[in-house]
Amino acid sequence: METIAIPTDLLPADGRFGCGPSKVRAAQTDTVAALGQTVLGTSHRQAPVRSLVGRVKEGVAALLGLPDGYEVILGNGGSTAFWDAATFSLVRERAQHADFGEFGHKFATGTDRAPFLAASDIRTAPAGRLAVCETVEGVDVYAYPHNETSTGVVSPIARFGADDALTVVDATSIAGGREVDLAATDVYYFAPQKVLASDGGLWIAVVSPAAVARIAEVTAGRWVPDFLNLQLAVENSRKDQTLNTPAVGTLVMLAEQLDWLNENGGLSWSVGRTSRSAAILYEWAEASEVATAFVAEPAHRSPVVGTIDFADSVDAKALAAQLRENGVVDTEPYRKLGRNQLRVGMFPAVEPDDVRALTACVDYVVERLA
Repeated sequence: METIAIPTDLLPADGRFGCGPSKVRAAQTDTVAALGQTVLGTSHRQAPVRSLVGRVKEGVAALLGLPDGYEVILGNGGSTAFWDAATFSLVRERAQHADFGEFGHKFATGTDRAPFLAASDIRTAPAGRLAVCETVEGVDVYAYPHNETSTGVVSPIARFGADDALTVVDATSIAGGREVDLAATDVYYFAPQKVLASDGGLWIAVVSPAAVARIAEVTAGRWVPDFLNLQLAVENSRKDQTLNTPAVGTLVMLAEQLDWLNENGGLSWSVGRTSRSAAILYEWAEASEVATAFVAEPAHRSPVVGTIDFADSVDAKALAAQLRENGVVDTEPYRKLGRNQLRVGMFPAVEPDDVRALTACVDYVVERLA
């Protein structure tokens, strides 16, 4: 493949548009380097690292606005581990899931296959469309993604169920990038490698008093591996630590990103940035003769993960490869979706002007691929 050289005046200042891992700001890595001989390589049971965990918890609380009685807990393993932890530690008997993409599907499959739970009630929708939960008898956990990272579909936040049913929301790729009413959720969990611009390997969850009570109830009556035991996560988080050794560099980057977001205006400022980037991308696609937003319903288009389909006359795989040769990287679609598509991360660390530059680069390459 002969490389198409994009003029430098068209290129974005930073060409990282991945949907996780996402762009990390230089100030974050500078702080990691500055702490390389003082905090990194020290015990996670001692004050320097525990203060980092406390700073992360305080930053999350400030950014998302915790309702009274809610608390922030965290543990190792990322959202994938949290799905198994929730299966063991949150679901009493039966879960319902809204499955409208790969990541919602994975959690639904886990609870459905668990031998100690009843078969899950799974509500599905084709890729690019939204499925929603519905209150039914006998379900004690309602689970759905706030943002489906694989397809770029965003869901409204709503509480489901009666009595003591819990609403559990996967915010892996959107926490901190869109408004949220946490009082409408019992568990709002996410990972640090998307909006929070850090490395993976941790999960963070905002939990309600009802969720904390459920965790205590379920783990007291069922064998749960320690790594997946959310009661142990609650107890350790209250001490500003994790059950196992965390990636301290990730905690540093996470704390720095939370400080940056909060110091610049908090959630409203962050949402403003993602909304501007999303408007640039989707308006460009609507005006294009060869591109269109994959998510047909505008209200369901993600402000942080943009999925753009291309006409058959454009080879999106070749387009992404040409962009990569020019330092514009990680625009490939989700690997299992199998569409002629680009996927664009528009997290707060990404400059809206860089999204605009990306669209200009796409136009330049498409014209020369024809």
